Formats: sequence, structure tokens, C-alpha cells
Amino acid sequence: MTAVPSTAPTGLRAALRQSPPLLWACVYFFCLLSGYYVLRPVREAMAASADLQAVFPPALIGWFAGRGIALQDFVLQVLFTGVFVIMVILQPLYGALVSRYPRRVFLPLVYGFFIATLLGFYVLFDSGVPGRGMLFFFWAAVFNLFAVAVFWSFMADVFSNVQARAFYGYIGAAGTIGAFLGPTLTSTLVQRVGIANLMLVSAGFLCICLFCIWRLRLWAVAREREQQLVSGETPMGGGVLDGLRLIAREPLLRWLAVMVVFGVGIGTLLYNEQASIVRRLYTDAAASTAFYSRIDLAINALTLVLQLGVTRWLLSRFGIAPALLIPGFAIIAGFSVLAASPLPVMVAIVQVLTRASEFSLAKPARETIFTRVDRQWRYKAGAAIDTVVYRAGDLTFAWVHKGLSVFGSSAVFAGGLVVAGIMTTAAFGLLREEKKLPAERPE
Repeated sequence: MTAVPSTAPTGLRAALRQSPPLLWACVYFFCLLSGYYVLRPVREAMAASADLQAVFPPALIGWFAGRGIALQDFVLQVLFTGVFVIMVILQPLYGALVSRYPRRVFLPLVYGFFIATLLGFYVLFDSGVPGRGMLFFFWAAVFNLFAVAVFWSFMADVFSNVQARAFYGYIGAAGTIGAFLGPTLTSTLVQRVGIANLMLVSAGFLCICLFCIWRLRLWAVAREREQQLVSGETPMGGGVLDGLRLIAREPLLRWLAVMVVFGVGIGTLLYNEQASIVRRLYTDAAASTAFYSRIDLAINALTLVLQLGVTRWLLSRFGIAPALLIPGFAIIAGFSVLAASPLPVMVAIVQVLTRASEFSLAKPARETIFTRVDRQWRYKAGAAIDTVVYRAGDLTFAWVHKGLSVFGSSAVFAGGLVVAGIMTTAAFGLLREEKKLPAERPE
């Protein structure tokens, strides 16, 4: 098998014809996000459930009750705190895995773990075990971050920087289509087969991901041999906390971590305040559900349009600067309007612009950077940013929102304006450090 060409053809049809791994990468990301979005409604339903016994184990409910604390008032805060603790525990375990085993071992192990645990959740949901909601919420958060982080790290093994700028928009679009398909399957099947069997549907998608990994690994190996790069078929070595050490040591990674933390802060403040506004204005569950569904549909539609029509052109022609800065300036403008007039329709518009620009522009731009650095940065530091650092931001701003919300929606969005300014400043710092990198990875 020959390596993928080092130049990127123009147009999706030409790209698929000349670069066979692009098709497998698209199938991989499509199945990965289909499998996740099949289960996302289950996660959201568990977090919003009024049945505490279904969400939390009896011992935890009793612990809060014994101290006079209404657990139902802190459901999301407790869940986000638990997710962060789990991320801190798992990060060194993941670091040990990628340090000691070659790519052909640790990639299947990561996805094999998620498939095995899905089979376990099939049993838990089928049996109605108390506390299953909390466990599943934790699992879904870990899966969403670790599985996606591993995916993008692997893509940097397969594609060069030039190819990444040309192809990542298409790959992201395949994932967006999967994000459309997943909830559609859930809404169609859940009444017929039940929640437990949705676990098996998701596991089936992950099995296809394993096959895509096997196919794509052949091109990764061929590319590494042809360009005389360090082989991913040998263990990386190093320590289990190397990812966090790299973030502390390297200016580029520090700026990237700051940008991610405050970007997550924007999303968390907006998501939580939107939920508060919807609870106040929509007393009917069906009306609030319709409101959320329209937002999700608009986000996915705009994301897909940008990924297919803008992302490739922007990254290939102008580099990552516009893709990183446009979302920041758009969010600053949106939060300025919301601070003055936090109307539900404006919240919805800013939510759509914020999430669509993150998925279609900022995320692909950040990921192209990892095609120009070594494997330690990609698999260790990149994963640490996408897991521990990401969830630290999530947890921090979940509690920040709790404090700001006392002063009303305008205060929340005014605080978000400051957060958006810091995120955009971090983007400038990241761009300054990115210019110091070589055109391709120095391996």
C-alpha cells in the first residue's frame, strides 16, 4: 500500500478518488458520532430526570438527605464534578496506555473498552438498576472526549498538514451527518426496542470504527515509512503524566489549553442560562423540547454548510487564523447583544452561531496544529487538553454560572463577554506560537 499523496486535490470527488484514506476517515467519524448521538438523548434524559433513584445510587441520595441538602437542586453540578474527578483518574491510565503500547494495540483497546462497557450498560438499563443514570452520564462524557480525542490524534498520523487543511472540513461534515442520524435512530427506535437495546446499536457503530482503524493504520504506516517519520508502531515511552507536563512547559500548548478552557466556559454559561430561561418561559415540556430540537437542528445544519463550503477554503487559503478568530469575534458580538437584551430568540441565535462555529471552524483549525508536532504532543498533550483541561473548564463555569445567575441573565452574559474576550486573546497567543512550528512535523 502506498502512502497518501502529500498534496491535497481540490473538490470532494477528486479528494476521495486520489486519497483513499479520506473515505475511511469519513466513515470512521460518521460512525463514531452516530454511535455517540444515539446515546446523547439518553444522557440528557437521565440528567433531567425527576426520578432521583434512576439517576443516583441510594447511598448518595441518603448522604445528601442526611445533611439537609436538596440533591435535585444540584444535579448538574454533582454530575459535572464527578466527571472531572473521573477524568483526573483516567488521564494517567491513558498516559500509561499510550506510553507502553504501540498504536496498533492502544487504539483497539480504547474502543474495545467502550464497546465492553456498552454491553454492561445494556444489562444495567435492562434490569433497571438504581443509579444507572449517574454512571451513564459519566461514561458518556468520558466517551465523547476520549474517543474523539483519539480520533483526531490518529488523523494526524494519517494526513499531512496540507491535507488536514483540505480534508478536515469534509471529515467533520461526515461526523455532522452522523450527528443527524444518531438522534433520528433514537427517536425512531426507542419506543420499539427500549433504551437498553440502544446500547447495542451504539456498540455496532463502534465495531465499524474498529474496522476503519485497521484500514487507516495501513496508510499511517506507509506515510511514516515514506517520509521517514517516527513509527507509531513502536511505544512512545515516557511517563504517564507527560501530557500535563508538556502543557505546563510548552507555550503553544498553554495558550491552547487557555483557549479551550474559556471556550468551554462560553458554552457552559450559555447552555446553563439558556436552560434557566427556557424553564421560566416554557412551562410545557413539549414546547421546551421543541425549542431545543429546533436549536440542535439549526446548529447541525449550519455546521454542515460551513464544513462543506467554507472550512476547506478558509484553512487552505488563509491558514488557521481566520478559523480561530472569527468565532471569537462573533461570540463577543453575540454576548454583547445578550447582555443588553437576553431574549430567548437571541439566546437561540447566539447558541447556534457559537456551537456551529466551534464545530466547523475552531475545532478543525486547532486539530491541524497537531499534524506539525510529534506524537507525544498529539496523543498525550492533545488528549490531556481534550479531557482533563476541558472538563476542568466545564466544572469551573458550571459553578460560576450558579453564582452569576443570582444577579440575572444580563449579569451572566456580561460575565460571558469577559470570558469570550479572554478566549480570543488566547487565540492570538496561540497563533503567535503556531508560526514558530515547522511546516510539517519534525520527526
